[in-house]
Amino acid sequence: MLLNSGLSCDTTYLDGARDPNLVLTRLRTAAATRGPLLVYLSGRLTVDRRGHQLHLALAGTTPGSVRYTALPWEWLGTELRGRPAGLTTVLLDLVADKAAWPLLQEYGSLPSSPSAEVYGVVSPPGFAGSGNAVSSYTRSWIDQLSGSPGRPANLQLHALAVGAAALPPGTLVLPTARELAAPAPRGPADPYPGRTAPAVSEPPVTTRPQAAVRQPAATDEPVRDPRPQIHALATSGRHDEAAALAQAWEQYVLQRAGYGSPEAIGWLEIRADLARMAGAFGLATQLWTNAGRIRLTGQSPDAPEVHAAAAGALYCWTQLSDPAPAIDTAEDLISLLHALPSFDSRNIELAQQRLEYLHRAPRSL
Repeated sequence: MLLNSGLSCDTTYLDGARDPNLVLTRLRTAAATRGPLLVYLSGRLTVDRRGHQLHLALAGTTPGSVRYTALPWEWLGTELRGRPAGLTTVLLDLVADKAAWPLLQEYGSLPSSPSAEVYGVVSPPGFAGSGNAVSSYTRSWIDQLSGSPGRPANLQLHALAVGAAALPPGTLVLPTARELAAPAPRGPADPYPGRTAPAVSEPPVTTRPQAAVRQPAATDEPVRDPRPQIHALATSGRHDEAAALAQAWEQYVLQRAGYGSPEAIGWLEIRADLARMAGAFGLATQLWTNAGRIRLTGQSPDAPEVHAAAAGALYCWTQLSDPAPAIDTAEDLISLLHALPSFDSRNIELAQQRLEYLHRAPRSL
């Protein structure tokens, strides 16, 4: 199931390992297999003080013993480099400590073997529970595997896991936007132009990020605009891939421009519209509502962008036929609507009436 293969497989589990050479030996043995290989790594990334190189901390690793008790990250790439392309998957659920995080931001990604498919997340230092337990990303990956009738593709699993996990702000999502991005379709059209607030009966269209997104490379050259590619994926029904690419770009912008920046809000709204296109109206309602609330922290309640986010949230909320998710998202939505004095009061009244009706409606099993 994990490898998407009907062949029998061997599993090697290392928990509490203290010797990096033992881990290397097991990794080398696994890499020598001719068939598909999945390498799962969970733990803490750190840096040795002398060489300033990334390491995966093992049991007992301290800041002063990294060179002797942690696994050098480059060893992973070295052992997997000789494997045939398409047979190796690396799944990561990591947290970076205060020494490793600046190095990851300098790289803009996490170095890995080009012969392997790499999926995962690296959480920033300082969030609750960091390094002590498997994150919701891994749990979401497992849930998707166990709940799917067939084995989804790795990219689809990754997209679903990222979307369902409560990731800390600024989390590095792998593949990054730069690694996922492919040449965009030719043409000057922008599928996400800015618009004023749409009517409730009209699907919303996201706003354009207000600054160019730049790649995390030393040359600091502008990257190709990924939005046409994302739009093309969504309109062709490849919603999970579109969501994964948009999620990666949002995380990249959060790291560079910060939470609440126009660029970050723009990508949040793009994700909201992608959820609407995929028919995920509960998620779309949450994302549009969040975008409206964030915009309110820096914009007037009368700003067209604020009204557009509120209208988008209200439209998607009206598409929820199941009372449970509609009730779950109603409080934040109606609170947002009340914070906009110039928003059509009739829509607020209708929303409140619908919520009262939903409370009386039978819940679906």
